[in-house]
Amino acid sequence: MPQLEASLEIDFHSAAYKDAYSRINAIVIEGEQEAHENYLKLAEMLPDNHDQLVSLARMENRHKKGFEACGRNLQVTPDMEFARQFFSDLHGNFQVAAANNQIVTCLLIQSLIIECFAIAAYNIYIPVADDFARKITEGVVKDEYSHLNYGEEWLKANFETAKAELEVANRQNLPLVWRMLNQVAEDAQVLSMEKEALVEDFMIQYGEALSNIGFSTRDIMRMSAYGLAAA
Repeated sequence: MPQLEASLEIDFHSAAYKDAYSRINAIVIEGEQEAHENYLKLAEMLPDNHDQLVSLARMENRHKKGFEACGRNLQVTPDMEFARQFFSDLHGNFQVAAANNQIVTCLLIQSLIIECFAIAAYNIYIPVADDFARKITEGVVKDEYSHLNYGEEWLKANFETAKAELEVANRQNLPLVWRMLNQVAEDAQVLSMEKEALVEDFMIQYGEALSNIGFSTRDIMRMSAYGLAAA
């Protein structure tokens, strides 16, 4: 239980903690907002799945409100401008893919990359969170697994036609994750979240998702290598 013991030693009200938390909290709020908007767009693109995708979007909006409450609980104002910039490249890539009706690319960005990034961050954060945020985050992470599962199931069902586009989308977007992890590493460290643990958890979640969709171990190793040099 060393991580839980570590959380008891964290001063959640120190200036350094609050400064770092203003950016980390903003990132999770913006991440949930991006997810909300992305699932609404996917609902337009996949009319047969419209109701399910709108339901996922609503869930992400509830998560956003939960994380806003976490910031208020610590009397921290989230740095939303930082967070919008943090997600700008993934956001732009999703918008371009949606404009071109590239459903596979949109699902890789939202249902695999963003969901795996979120799950990894929440898994590493929960043991070192304050009591209020821990309860909120534990509830959220359970939902995120179901969102990841939606993307996996759709891509698995369409694997043969989706495979080539998935590989291209992975090559374009996975390196962005490493840049994002590097950008947030110092703030995460202040919150007692180790960058190496974040990278490891993300790779586990992402690799399992690719495996569930239908990629071979060799494919996964090759696809996972994109951007690792930047990690």
